[in-house]
Amino acid sequence: MAKNSKNKHDPFVDWFRNSSPYIHAHRGKTVVILFGGEAVAEESFADLIHDISLLHGLGIKLVLVHGARPQIEERLGLHQTEMQYINGLRVTDEAALSCVKDATGAVRVEIEARLSMGLANSPMAGVHIRVVSGNFVTAQPIGIRDGIDYGHTGMVRRIDAGAIQRVVDAGAIALVPSLGYSPTGEVFNLGAADVASAVAIALGADKLIMLVEGKGLTDTRGKVRTNVIPREVESILQRRKSLPEELVQQLNHAVKACRGGVKRTHLIDRQMDGALLKELFTRDGVGTLLTAEPYEEIRGARIDDIGGILELLGPLEANGTLVRRSRDLLETEIERFTVVELDGAIIGCASLHPYPEERIGELAGVAVHPDYRNSGRGDALLAHMEKRALTAGIERLFVLTTQTAHWFRERGFVPTQVNSLPLARQQLYNYQRNSKVFIKGL
Repeated sequence: MAKNSKNKHDPFVDWFRNSSPYIHAHRGKTVVILFGGEAVAEESFADLIHDISLLHGLGIKLVLVHGARPQIEERLGLHQTEMQYINGLRVTDEAALSCVKDATGAVRVEIEARLSMGLANSPMAGVHIRVVSGNFVTAQPIGIRDGIDYGHTGMVRRIDAGAIQRVVDAGAIALVPSLGYSPTGEVFNLGAADVASAVAIALGADKLIMLVEGKGLTDTRGKVRTNVIPREVESILQRRKSLPEELVQQLNHAVKACRGGVKRTHLIDRQMDGALLKELFTRDGVGTLLTAEPYEEIRGARIDDIGGILELLGPLEANGTLVRRSRDLLETEIERFTVVELDGAIIGCASLHPYPEERIGELAGVAVHPDYRNSGRGDALLAHMEKRALTAGIERLFVLTTQTAHWFRERGFVPTQVNSLPLARQQLYNYQRNSKVFIKGL
């Protein structure tokens, strides 16, 4: 009994081990995180700060961009005034600007104070984080539109990316409020999403993370959209006119960031506990990932892909790496194949052969064109096939290989015996090829 209890899996240990590839991948990367004043106003803000502190401790270069809407509205109420919105744009007069500066300053101080915590009995014990804020954003007024003077409401003109980069390179967190300054000394009230996207583009950030109110971008059934590209977002915005205005602004700026060179933009539910950690350190994440328009894609194979697949597999079949497949066989099994298409050419493929009763599947015909090996295409294809298997209810994948054992072992497959295969597959095993068998739990 004692031996069995020792071998039980500890969920925490499993999660920590599985997160290690992401820890290594994110170290040294520049990440811009946007959150609103709503986050700062809630008790759960302490948890968000702890997570931000953890990201900093893991070697991620952080730039925090914050809003202050509820704090501004509170001060406007105390002065018995309110912010005007015309055509979706704020009008910031002198009285409103005074409230904006007061509220934004208070929020900045609150964030700095939280990041300075280091009590012995707190999750940030022993942490020493330096936070640097400043006049990183040069702004200009929106001006007069359709006869409406928007006053001190502005838009980003320029980001001092060099100054921000020096801050994060020195090991500090850069804090950027949604304010901008002009060369003439004026202060402008800016949209936080505008600032965040502009900062991410100017820095060439690896990621822009937007903590949104509510689930964020969902489908018509209310399920979070996990992956989208800019043209899909624009299509959604044209069709769905009832989306909250703030989400619309965030989506527009996410598209702008993506097209401006930011590799990945994430929209995640700010109210989900540990959302930052779940998005960054788990395979599937919890939010919406926006990536650039793909010039290549991983998709299900079609009948007109057979020529490209045969051309890709031919050399590997000739040298004995893969089993030969005829055109007729490919035609009958084409729905089992997935391909990587680059500018109309098939540069990668793999097939999935399920055994539903055993909830196991065979991964076969895995190939990447020689010109594109060692570029991550094989890993991306494998990740896609694993996700496809999970969707089909498959819990384990196995491969048979004669020459690529190390590649699969490095990606979590472990050696097993032929008698571990489904009975139907055992009966088809070719003992002359003497393929090694590897299996991986999903």
